[in-house]
Amino acid sequence: MNRRAEHDISRKLKVLDHAKEIGNIAKTCRYFGICRETFYTWRRAYESHGEKGLIDSRPCPENHKLRVPKAIEEKVVYWRTTYHFGPDMIVWHLQRYHNIKLSRNGCYNVLVRNKLNRLPENIKKRSRSKFKRYEKRVPGHHVQVDVKFSFFKDKIGRRIKRYQYTAIDDCTRIRALKIYNQHTSQLY
Repeated sequence: MNRRAEHDISRKLKVLDHAKEIGNIAKTCRYFGICRETFYTWRRAYESHGEKGLIDSRPCPENHKLRVPKAIEEKVVYWRTTYHFGPDMIVWHLQRYHNIKLSRNGCYNVLVRNKLNRLPENIKKRSRSKFKRYEKRVPGHHVQVDVKFSFFKDKIGRRIKRYQYTAIDDCTRIRALKIYNQHTSQLY
């Protein structure tokens, strides 16, 4: 029997003996800071199995079917050790560059399993912007168009106004720019 099991048995026996001694379960539970249901569970286990019943049993077995596949786990560990990315950034990279969906908690569990959940103290914290980019996978699926006003001087020195239209494809990030005389939707 290991030390932890001996400690569990002695602590629980102390609670059970105290309850027998004073004859009041509510006061005993209040004194030791446990709930009454826990006390009754310990008492039933002791009555049915003796001291072996007081040893803390392991929780339900781990479901390995739900575990992250080894290939994805290696990618998560690589990004953590190489770039010191956090769970959010790792999940973003998996989705963006590998088309792999992984929850933030799944990523964090991988880091905990590999003892990488804490970054070293000498790593500086990076500030990341909180905006969400709308990235599309097909070119031309989403095009953002902006209009800006530009002011120029003509040959005489008068101030003239021109309209700069900029279109940016969201997938390829290719930009098209053209300047018009008028601010209208009609084609010339």
